[in-house]
Amino acid sequence: MNKISNQFSSIEQVTEQYLKKSSQGLTAPEGELSFGDILKQKQSVSNSSALKFSKHASLRLQSRNIELSTEQKERLETGAEKAEAKGMRESLVIVDSYSFIVNVPNKTVVTAMDQTESEENVYTNIDGAVII
Repeated sequence: MNKISNQFSSIEQVTEQYLKKSSQGLTAPEGELSFGDILKQKQSVSNSSALKFSKHASLRLQSRNIELSTEQKERLETGAEKAEAKGMRESLVIVDSYSFIVNVPNKTVVTAMDQTESEENVYTNIDGAVII
């Protein structure tokens, strides 16, 4: 006995029933975000103008006991925006007595230091500097 021939009159009906079941399984349960929603959120966060700190820069800040105020962070972001406007790719941004190397296209602080610790104040592999 063929169950398909007894229940359905055509292959389209069989396909429709199974496609409906599989598409229902792909939707997120109520209250949960779908994959598409999460992807959009992550993309909007990564496209924002906020400056990020690399793991290396975060470790440097921590090991050198550098704590930036909100105002200093805003000035650092302003410096990165000015560097971007001038077409820089790797920029030195100086805020007060702190020096930051910023990868401008990625909006990422690569490293940070207090100018008082560096005797020579020599910076390499940059294509411009912004003093804020």
